[in-house]
Amino acid sequence: MAQISTIAIKTISGEPTTLANYAGKVLLIVNVASKCGFTPQYEGLEALYAKYKDRGLVVLGFPANDFGAQEPGSNQEIATFCERNFGVSFPMFEKITVTGAEKHPLYAALTAAAPQRVNDGTKLRDDLASFAASHGLPAPNELPELMWNFEKFLVGRDGQVKGRFGSDIAPEDPRLVRAIEAELGK
Repeated sequence: MAQISTIAIKTISGEPTTLANYAGKVLLIVNVASKCGFTPQYEGLEALYAKYKDRGLVVLGFPANDFGAQEPGSNQEIATFCERNFGVSFPMFEKITVTGAEKHPLYAALTAAAPQRVNDGTKLRDDLASFAASHGLPAPNELPELMWNFEKFLVGRDGQVKGRFGSDIAPEDPRLVRAIEAELGK
């Protein structure tokens, strides 16, 4: 598996970069979408970033249009939406594919490192299956693939993936907050 810090990515404004810029930080990497039922999680993600950034947490948003075409906008439209509606100040990156044959190498590495996720049972899968069926969409993905938007990968200061949290785990969920605080304390 590739070191995630060396994988080529681009900022939302199109500048080439890598996660090496965040060496020694705790990262929360999230696939985001502007037209999703989980889109209000931007508010919680921004609150986490504001609360913990001085201790070394960086939230990283990766827009993706993989699930229900819920991120149709351009990178500029996404950036404007996030800033205007949620005051997002954490780093955002260009829209990528996070599942399937065209999956970005970053997400291939993340899902390989954390093939299981913390979630709240089968309710989300059941709800998504119903939503997908009623909208003529494919059924939710099986592990290790991402199931939907707003899955969260926690990466420690050492650059290793420490956890994966499903879309149904909100940014303020005590399980996620405890995991972040534990990594910040290392």
